[in-house]
Amino acid sequence: MAVICIVGIEKLLQRHAESHRLDVKDALESESMEWKVFLTVFGTVFVAELGDKTQLATLLFAADKTVNKWLVFAAASFALVAASALSVFAAASISHYVSERMIHSVAGVGFIAIGTWTLIR
Repeated sequence: MAVICIVGIEKLLQRHAESHRLDVKDALESESMEWKVFLTVFGTVFVAELGDKTQLATLLFAADKTVNKWLVFAAASFALVAASALSVFAAASISHYVSERMIHSVAGVGFIAIGTWTLIR
């Protein structure tokens, strides 16, 4: 739950970073920035999924001795990829109508609210 709150705080802090065009210097640094984004997203999703309902459901399916473990792995992986793709496409569509700053603010407040609610519950 702390991860959810941390993501919320990070989103609120990111709202100050407005979109802008890269100049030549920024273009040279953009590759390292892409890796930073990749590792941040990977780490956040990986930690958030540990012990999550998705992982527990996958564990239950894989525990069945008659089930092909690679098939369970492939199905669970594809489901996570499909859910992530849906999120990315939804965000891309929403971003045409809502500012990035507003999306970060709503996401930040939402993550903090969910994390707090989960801790209180």
